[in-house]
Amino acid sequence: MDINVIGRRIMERRKASGLSQNELASRAGVTAQAVSKWENGHNLPDIENLVIIAEILGTSLSALTDDADEYFFSGYRYRLFDEDKMFTRVKTFALEEHLEDTLSALTFMRDKHSGQYRKSSRFSNKKVAYINHPLLMACHAHALGITDDSILAAILLHDVVEDTDTDIDVLPVSDEVREIVKLVTFRIVPGMSKDDSKALYYNGIAKNKKASLVKIIDRCNNVSTMSASFERKKLIAYIHETEQYIIPLLTILKDTAPEYNNAVFLIKYQLISLLESIKALCSEQ
Repeated sequence: MDINVIGRRIMERRKASGLSQNELASRAGVTAQAVSKWENGHNLPDIENLVIIAEILGTSLSALTDDADEYFFSGYRYRLFDEDKMFTRVKTFALEEHLEDTLSALTFMRDKHSGQYRKSSRFSNKKVAYINHPLLMACHAHALGITDDSILAAILLHDVVEDTDTDIDVLPVSDEVREIVKLVTFRIVPGMSKDDSKALYYNGIAKNKKASLVKIIDRCNNVSTMSASFERKKLIAYIHETEQYIIPLLTILKDTAPEYNNAVFLIKYQLISLLESIKALCSEQ
């Protein structure tokens, strides 16, 4: 989509709505100069501003951008990394490092999640193969220096039981990996509220350093993509849960598992940076 076309459509719909540039700017929380630059094709509004503008002008995002999916969510904004390349990367280091559980989990996970997809963004109709998520987690963990076979295998399998209705006993891995997967699989306990079940769930994870590491890497990956996937209300709730349960897990790991100190530092840095950035953006809305 040509930047000039987007600018022209904003101008046309602004005028049709009987708004001046100043009025649109005021309602969108930007300067009149910014609106002028958009309409003249000098600058392109970011996706958040486009959503706000579309709402103000009583139109849709696609009406302003036409091929917005292709324009805004191509390349790295569509998905961070290609799942086929990540699959090859995980298989390669698992073979080189003789990680038997990881190799077994890799193929099993791919088969079980076959045909499952995640929506890439609330602004797009594109879908991403579900395995992109566990593969990205495994690559992230390995890049952080985590080479423990049981952790990497559990990362690959962490959603299999919950999302494919697979019995934990059939996972083709060691008992240790099954235990980690069991701990990170959330279930509402019969007779308990969701909040109480969640507190019990995180308490169990906190007692196992490997399960804790799997969970914080999972949350780091989800937080990294949630701003494009979650509505504001869900964003705020997810941030609250992360601060209530995940940040304390990082502290516990730092104090009890010095072998993971470097990984914990980097994950904590990424998580808190993302959370504070998203909180700042939410507070401006």
